[in-house]
Amino acid sequence: MRTPLETRAAGATASPPPKGPAQLLFWRLFIINGLLFAIGTLVLALSPATVSSPVLLTEVPVLIVGLALILAANAVLVRASLAPLDALTTVMRRVGLLRRGGDRATEAGNGDLKHLIHTFNEMLDRLEAENSASSALALAAQEGERQRISRELHDQIGQSLTVALLSLKRVVDRAPEDLREESLVAQHAVRSSLEEVRQVAQRLRPGVLADLGLPSALTSLGTEFSRSSGIPVNWGLDDELPDLSGEVELVLYRIAQEALTNVARHAHATRVDLSLTSTTKGLTLLILDDGQGGDIREGAGIRGMRERALLIGAELTVHARPGSGTDVRLVVPYGEARS
Repeated sequence: MRTPLETRAAGATASPPPKGPAQLLFWRLFIINGLLFAIGTLVLALSPATVSSPVLLTEVPVLIVGLALILAANAVLVRASLAPLDALTTVMRRVGLLRRGGDRATEAGNGDLKHLIHTFNEMLDRLEAENSASSALALAAQEGERQRISRELHDQIGQSLTVALLSLKRVVDRAPEDLREESLVAQHAVRSSLEEVRQVAQRLRPGVLADLGLPSALTSLGTEFSRSSGIPVNWGLDDELPDLSGEVELVLYRIAQEALTNVARHAHATRVDLSLTSTTKGLTLLILDDGQGGDIREGAGIRGMRERALLIGAELTVHARPGSGTDVRLVVPYGEARS
């Protein structure tokens, strides 16, 4: 066991901690300026030029030219040395955490700057991982809440409305003629409410996705969309799709659902093309509309789509064609689709 004196002695002989980026940057600038002043002094010492005291008017132009050359050389060398910082600043302005493996700064430069850029890239990787984990927990909680509400709508409110509908049917059968029409109106209202509750429950928890698979679920989603919005949907589903994990199927379904919801609310479209195909890049979900297009404001809907795409390592692009609609494209790499 070491004594305190031995411990201090061992600490004194240990290697010093590595210098930080600020110290390294200081030494970079110090060395550049020191070399320039040393070269200027050497040139002045070896040249035939002399400086009198007081300075003569004929010597002033020589001093000005020498100073200008030193400042120009200093500016060029410092600017070239710090050029990687400009690229780093550009990446900082456009980086986003909702795009997996997005912009990364090129690790250029020597020692200190390369270490700084490498640290920045590591920070982005860590933030993306933490953001992905947080989004996964939030979306899992959201799906669980959707399922809970869907079960309550189906088991409680749906059953209560069904009982009310059967009771109204008996009332209609026994009602006198002067009350039969009003009873039929009430029966129709309860039946419509029951159908709306079933539709809401289906949107909250797509049971057809678990029972019949993704193609059937997308077909049912498009059919319901056409019925409620009056906008026809043209299909393009491949007959043979790779085996997909349940998480990937749910993400594809939710993104298609959100895209169709946006079309119904904002696009003013007359036609929607929905396709799910296997391409060389991976499994591609594409939703096209012929609406008004224009500037896209990434609100909660599109942000949620990006978060879901990030969970499965997919790439989501939303492209607006001014005056001719919007394209929503999700590309899932085959490795992520089967995991």
